[in-house]
Amino acid sequence: MHIVALKSPDSRDHRSVIHPDTVEKISVLQGVTFSFESGIGNGINISDKTFTNMGLKALSRDECLSRGNLIITPTSLSLDEAVKVQPGSTVLGMVNPFYAGDELKALNQSRINIVSMEFIPRITRAQKMDVLSSQANLAGYVAVLEAAQHLSSALPMMMTAAGTLKPAKVFVIGVGVAGLQAIATAKRLGARVEAFDTRDVVEEQVKSLGAKFVKIDLGDTGQTDQGYAKELTPEQIAKQKDLQSQVCERSDIVITTAQIFGRPAPKIIDASTIKKMKPGSVILDMAVETGGNVEGSVVDEVIDVNGVKVVGVSYLASKVSSHASFALSNNIINWVTDFYNEESSQINFDFDDEVIQSSVLAYDGKILNERFA
Repeated sequence: MHIVALKSPDSRDHRSVIHPDTVEKISVLQGVTFSFESGIGNGINISDKTFTNMGLKALSRDECLSRGNLIITPTSLSLDEAVKVQPGSTVLGMVNPFYAGDELKALNQSRINIVSMEFIPRITRAQKMDVLSSQANLAGYVAVLEAAQHLSSALPMMMTAAGTLKPAKVFVIGVGVAGLQAIATAKRLGARVEAFDTRDVVEEQVKSLGAKFVKIDLGDTGQTDQGYAKELTPEQIAKQKDLQSQVCERSDIVITTAQIFGRPAPKIIDASTIKKMKPGSVILDMAVETGGNVEGSVVDEVIDVNGVKVVGVSYLASKVSSHASFALSNNIINWVTDFYNEESSQINFDFDDEVIQSSVLAYDGKILNERFA
């Protein structure tokens, strides 16, 4: 099997799907040759020579597409690229399934198998493959650092000869993987942290990090089988906005992380809430790439609303590209090593396996996930 790794075509994304500390696990497999798109490590300061010294081969992007039997990618392929891939090959990676429908259908029509790492199930055995969690964890960390850069005061309390400097107040909305890391990072930096989530079950986790859990009674909310927050009713969203605006009003930094898997991000901070906030405060919208939680947030822009900075940053995990690449590469390589059969030199698509059932979107010309039928 010829495995090839592609780099991201988006100049804002500096991550690599291979990393020097992880590729050995796959390059030593029997029956495997491993190539990569030249320049794949530029964003993490790794030269092509580092990878070629490990036995990998540098190719052009077109050569990777036409020669690869297993194509590892950090994003979906374009329509033009889909026709260059050999029928019977497999495209594996973060294929952006909810926004790349035409591209995925083009791959399927060419009888190319599609594996979406975004659909890895949240079960214990698959944690080592969970790209959404690994990247969200780093994004939560970066979100606090990015927000702090736009704040005109320090985060920790400081006792100085010139007087006592009060700690910044940070409010994190959404306590998933990203939110928990944002809470932990803000606490480490000395901020006073509050957090809210529609799922009451996370209250203990928030308190364990030294933050205060803001209780808003929204009635029946809960979470999905995969651990994601369920979508709220319009009435619940209105109540959430009203009560959390009171917390936003007293906060220096607000970080929103609310996302619904496969759906546009819910709008949970509107213009009326922003108007109540004090000039100089910062809102960082972690969901800006999927529609945004904050009214008026724009991808990769800082919008000033009456002195309140609304910050939207894409590819947050890419701001710490080396660690993000290490985690992403490990997630993908763990999938490959779990399902690669050295005797046949092929991926074992065992559809009795829960991970295969969830992550394989298309196989042998058939779309297996009804969302893309």
